[in-house]
Amino acid sequence: MGRMPSSPLDPPPVTSTGTSMRQFHRKPRPLSSRRSVAAAERDPRWRAILARDAAADGHFVYSVRTTGIYCRPSCGSRRARPENVGFHTNPTAAERAGFRACLRCLPRGASLGQRHAAAVTKACRLIERAESLPLLQALARHVGLSAWHFHRVFKAHTGVTPRAYAVAQRDRRLREALQRAGGAGRVTDAIYDAGFNSSARAYDAAAGRLGMTPSAYRAGGSSARIRFAMGACSLGAILVASSERGLCAILLGEDPDMLLRELQDLFPRADLRPGDAAFNRTVATVVGFVETPGRGLELPLDVRGTAFQQRVWQALREVPPGKTATYAEIARRIGAPKSVRAVAGACAANALAVAIPCHRIVRTDGGLSGYRWGVERKRALLALESAGAPAAGEGRAAR
Repeated sequence: MGRMPSSPLDPPPVTSTGTSMRQFHRKPRPLSSRRSVAAAERDPRWRAILARDAAADGHFVYSVRTTGIYCRPSCGSRRARPENVGFHTNPTAAERAGFRACLRCLPRGASLGQRHAAAVTKACRLIERAESLPLLQALARHVGLSAWHFHRVFKAHTGVTPRAYAVAQRDRRLREALQRAGGAGRVTDAIYDAGFNSSARAYDAAAGRLGMTPSAYRAGGSSARIRFAMGACSLGAILVASSERGLCAILLGEDPDMLLRELQDLFPRADLRPGDAAFNRTVATVVGFVETPGRGLELPLDVRGTAFQQRVWQALREVPPGKTATYAEIARRIGAPKSVRAVAGACAANALAVAIPCHRIVRTDGGLSGYRWGVERKRALLALESAGAPAAGEGRAAR
């Protein structure tokens, strides 16, 4: 009996190696198609599509012949074959060619990055107006995102979490309320006006945020006692200052008088007092650390700054002696890859030279950028560290 002809629904014959026979009969692509693929793959716009590069949004759109859809370069839809892709200068040109807008990336509207930036800005304004710390879920509903997605987007754009931003705004309101209160106002009123629900919470937060108690801040910091002393090192003059919590300033320069004025600017109403013989030993320890940074500094630090600045400074202290990192790398390490400029600003605000090693941060090309105490000192510090052995730590923050 002869073999019955196979049905179109039957599976294709399979060889002994498991390969479908149809693969041996697949027609090769026409020469014109292969040329169009090669041309598309050489086009930088195609590389932007492969990378889903949001930076290319607004510069062009691309259409897919087999679907009749056009998208922005960052669209997360399934990737098309290069021979089916066409490029257009703008959405209008794509629509004139007969294509319709993608419902996923909405190429006619604002880009995803622009929508996220608008959502973050809207949330920031709500936080700034709120009388108390708003809940994450409430903020997310306000901007039309899920709580998880909103938290991720907010941190990527600002460098801090929504709660950290809200706490910073509450601290700002407290400082402003205390300054308005002056010597006659009640500290308790300023605390509750700022959004704290108890004075105990305000006093607990004041040490790290204000560097002193709320009542001392209201008086302009006049009760904060800071000891200081001058010294000399291979980098020039050095001023070391310490509060009751730990070292609060290590300043470098050429002129001791200029360093003293810089200290006065940092703590305008503090009680600045020259250090005694015991404090001079602290200064000697700091000078020794500056000369040999690799051995570490085992002294407590009084680190004062915003939540973002403290995160940057902690990341700086994790860069080992003899090594460098870029501003972009630090931004990625703290979970804020878009906050490179803010990282540079935090480095510039650092008042603890070498102890918080902002001199280890370089440009992306490895070049030495600005340093609060001069690029030549930065170069000298890196040379000292590269010649020495790394230490286990850079110091410890005061608690």
